[in-house]
Amino acid sequence: MTPFTAPLDFQRRAWEAATEAVERSTVAPDRTERMAEVEVGTTPSEVVYRENKLELLHYESQTEEQYDVPILIVYALINRPYILDLQPDRSVVQRLLEHGFDVYLIDWGEPSTLDRRLTLEDYVDRYIDNCVDVVRERSGLDEINVLGYCMGGTMSAMYAALHPEKVRNLGLMAASLCFDDTGGVLELWGDDEYYSPETVADTFGVVPSEFFDVGFALMDPVENTVTKYARLYDNLENEDFVENFARMERWLSDGIAMAGDTYQQFLEDIYQDNKLYHNELYLGDQHVDLTNIDMPVLQIVAEYDHLVPADASKPFNEVIGSDDTTVFEEQTGHIGLSVSSRSHKDLWPRVCDWFEARSDVIPMEDLQLIEGIGPAYAERLRNAGIETVGALAAADGETLAAEIEVPESRVVEWIQHAIDLAD
Repeated sequence: MTPFTAPLDFQRRAWEAATEAVERSTVAPDRTERMAEVEVGTTPSEVVYRENKLELLHYESQTEEQYDVPILIVYALINRPYILDLQPDRSVVQRLLEHGFDVYLIDWGEPSTLDRRLTLEDYVDRYIDNCVDVVRERSGLDEINVLGYCMGGTMSAMYAALHPEKVRNLGLMAASLCFDDTGGVLELWGDDEYYSPETVADTFGVVPSEFFDVGFALMDPVENTVTKYARLYDNLENEDFVENFARMERWLSDGIAMAGDTYQQFLEDIYQDNKLYHNELYLGDQHVDLTNIDMPVLQIVAEYDHLVPADASKPFNEVIGSDDTTVFEEQTGHIGLSVSSRSHKDLWPRVCDWFEARSDVIPMEDLQLIEGIGPAYAERLRNAGIETVGALAAADGETLAAEIEVPESRVVEWIQHAIDLAD
């Protein structure tokens, strides 16, 4: 046994002991069978786009009418996205559908050794961008809603900075964004004084899911290897508890490997150097300029999140270009945001209301028809007396740029676009 495998071996033996306890109980046959047969990700969907290992899922509508702007969910690269559709009564996908949204979700699949050189630029500016374009084409809209969870939230923020003209509203859920001694244990463990992501990437090529499992298990070893199995034993008579436990265990054991170059880039640029928060991040030769994130932004954070503490997310709202920012902080943990009964009762109705208020089709005269103008810039223009596309087309670029404090070159592009539309 090595230090690398010891936690996994301990967890395996704890699970075996819990299984033996189930088998010895009077309800053993029923409970053991249910734990083996439990289903996840049952909301009906179809694959509408494929690229490499990626599949883009589109979920069946559950209401007669839908809001105009669809929602694309972007999850992390290291776990299966069905945590957002774990079971019908605790499914983020279901909540959005029930409230009348058209929902899409990216299932990244698992990278092979041929994918080890994939970078964040590939995932953000190719894969996500292609999925956004598919949703835009299918909906007939220029802008869609994007909801990113965990690492998917980090990548969604990058995407919104690179392509603000394609994002109507941005939701960031437990997203790793700010690391000035605010990232908790993971930031401490990943400090460049002690840890070399390059060595890990070079060693594995594609970083295996077991590597992540060990780190996450060690963040709370007593809970992950002892306490939760004791709770299972105490609740064997409760069929719902046993089924919920089995679904979570299935998801926790169903991890995904990560391309080595992406792993190294994410750890070094986001965690160690904090480049995203300091507006110094480049993907390829493109600057991920946070001032371009001028659309409404919703931060969804968990008070008891030990993976991505709330303080590693919330300060991000202070450094982006949007004037419309909101924070919903729930008394739960990282995974509880998507699966806890409390979140589905209290949090997700508020999230749906937030998207609902911002998901109507933009009237033809609205300034947001102009590429690069989101709600924040539209508000600046209205304050300067420019309320329609026609008014923008007739404006003087130099004067207007000085008044709204936007580079003249950008304002001139807006004016030219407005002239083209007016013609």
